[in-house]
Amino acid sequence: MIGAIVAAFLLALALPTAATAADGDPYRISGNVQLDGEPLEGVRLVIDGPGGEQEVETDEAGQWRVSVPEKNETYTVTLDEETLPEGIAVIDPEDDSPNEKEAEVGAGGRVTVNFFIGEGERNVTSFGAQLFQRIFQGISFGLMLGLAAVGLSLVFGTTGISNFAHGEMVTFGAVITSALVGTGATLLLPLWLAIPIAIVLSGVFGYVLDLILWRPLRKKGVGVVQLMIVSIGLSLALRYTYQFFIGGGTTQLPYATAEKFPIFGGLVSVSWIDLATIAICIIVIVAFALWLTYSRIGKATRAISDNPSLASASGIDVDHVVRIVWIVSAALAGLAGILYAYYRPGLKWDMGAQVLLLIFAAVTLGGLGTAYGALVGALIVGILVEVSSLWIPADLKYAGALVVLIVILLFRPQGILGRRERIG
Repeated sequence: MIGAIVAAFLLALALPTAATAADGDPYRISGNVQLDGEPLEGVRLVIDGPGGEQEVETDEAGQWRVSVPEKNETYTVTLDEETLPEGIAVIDPEDDSPNEKEAEVGAGGRVTVNFFIGEGERNVTSFGAQLFQRIFQGISFGLMLGLAAVGLSLVFGTTGISNFAHGEMVTFGAVITSALVGTGATLLLPLWLAIPIAIVLSGVFGYVLDLILWRPLRKKGVGVVQLMIVSIGLSLALRYTYQFFIGGGTTQLPYATAEKFPIFGGLVSVSWIDLATIAICIIVIVAFALWLTYSRIGKATRAISDNPSLASASGIDVDHVVRIVWIVSAALAGLAGILYAYYRPGLKWDMGAQVLLLIFAAVTLGGLGTAYGALVGALIVGILVEVSSLWIPADLKYAGALVVLIVILLFRPQGILGRRERIG
């Protein structure tokens, strides 16, 4: 990406234009936000594309502008409706995402994107409708967090490792899916085939990490604090490796912009992707619960989580079970990453790191080392994150969930389903 910026700068020097000489911005996206012809100040817009996300707010004249690094590229401009005046939302009967527009910076290096909110585009959304929508989104988000959280909880319960690289295992699933389907008009593989392959490869990735890293460290008797530090280093290494290969922008997976339709009497708007996400999460979580409860490996996993020494003395092959746990954990994280890429929407190199603290919050809230507790905690965190944005700025909604986590742990430090004897 640095090379692209340097190339754009050299091209600007070689082929100067009147506009460039006038204001010094190589390429620019700008626009206006107005309500019934009056400028709106302080409205936040997010511009996503080559070079990563940028945020900007309108000035007192309702105007905004950002510099972008490349031309002949398409950028997505999203207006944050939560920064509009209370009770105002952008709607358009012919557009499912009226607050989101595509902007292509052409040969001239300039493009204008305007949001004129006026007669026919004003909508007073009731608090009840917003609450139902947020709860639905929170359940969907919580189920996705749950897939990642139960895997992290299993790893902690069987090995004692607080794996800070788990967020990058979430990103891995989305990265592999994007690579398998391709980014052009013609898909390399159909999505229904690419997703299972990506999940399997995620499991293989977890197995390889355990084989070449975690198992040798365990055999050398490395302490849990040192293992945690290793996981932080692994997280950074993987994260910037992703950035090297996929860049700093956001990539959309196929069907990410599927049309939305109302359900529950119009209280909630969803797409078929949203419904498929919830269905997949429920099916996988139920299957995982049955595996953990009734299978031989599942029972051994719970035994190791309760008392590793006693489980080993009972004849359980701890290394074999831990290896299976790493595979299952990575596969669940990969699936969570794929679904999260649709929820955001879009794949980005640091997307796993963005939700890592929420995953840890879910595990801690539910009870350390307790898979079912991690799922319960994830649902609570997901709903709190979404519903809290009705009262606090969207930028602070993750912090709000963490505050609630702290408050709950003050009264129940072992977590919802944790056992007190495991603490201290």
